[in-house]
Formats: sequence, structure tokens, C-alpha cells
Amino acid sequence: MDGEPINLLDSEGANWQSILSSGALSITRTKNTNSIEIEAEGNFKIKAVVVPITEKDSMIHKYGVTQEDCFAHLDLRFKFYALSGEVNGVLGQTYASNYVSRVKMGAVMPVLGGDKEFGSSSIFASDCAVSRFSGEFVKNNSSESFEYMNCASGKDGRGVVCKR
Repeated sequence: MDGEPINLLDSEGANWQSILSSGALSITRTKNTNSIEIEAEGNFKIKAVVVPITEKDSMIHKYGVTQEDCFAHLDLRFKFYALSGEVNGVLGQTYASNYVSRVKMGAVMPVLGGDKEFGSSSIFASDCAVSRFSGEFVKNNSSESFEYMNCASGKDGRGVVCKR
């Protein structure tokens, strides 16, 4: 963090925490390997798990993975406690309060947007067309707190819970 590595022990429950002026940030291993939870207090919680792609998965989804290959996908679960009405991004736009899907649901791999909107010069750059980051933390008064929302997935409650 801030240019320094974050190290977690290789054991379930290992935790790293930082107290920032904007609240606590924590990273916790939820299994010995390949599974973490990241929480920015009052903002969001992300659960990330590396899931191996099996031969059966490859056959169903036509990935073309052979026995010589070793592939996995990243299972991400998000819970947002507060979002700006200006939210954007490949994933972020799906959480906007006025979101209407433009995706053709019959598509093999539906995509929202492309390199025109989301292309950047590097993985850590914020120079894409829809970026709202200036490199400095700026308190945004247009932030809305969604105390209770109904999610299209049927998951109701405080904040937004969606699984992709």
C-alpha cells in the first residue's frame, strides 16, 4: 500500500489492516490460498476466490482447455454501501441507480462497452475516457447512500449485493 507490499500469512483468517483518514481498510484470507476479502469500511466489501476451470467447465463453455492446461477464473462478489450516481466502468455501470442493460442476453459473451470507453495506457493508469480519478482523493458531495435497495437478482437489503 502506498508503494509498499502487503504480506499475509498463508493461513485462513490471516488479516492486514490499515487505518486511513477515510476509514479502515482490511484484507483477510478466507481460505489458506486463493481466497480473500477486502473491505473499505463504510464503502465496499469484495470477496475474491480463484476457481479452477475443470474439463467439464471447459466443455460446457467451449474454453478449449486441455489436460495440459491449468486455467482458473476469478469469482468476485461485491457489496457496496454507498455509490455515486455517476458510477461507470465495465462493472460499475451495472450498479448505477438508472442502469438499463444494453446487452443482448443471447450473446455468448456479453460485454458492456469496449476499448473506446475503458482502454487505458496500463493496468494502473486512470487515463481511460470515462475515468473520474485525478490521482488525489477528493470528497464528492454527490455521493448517495442507498440505505435499502431491491436488486434484480432478488437479493434485497442494505446496500447492493450482486454476484457476477
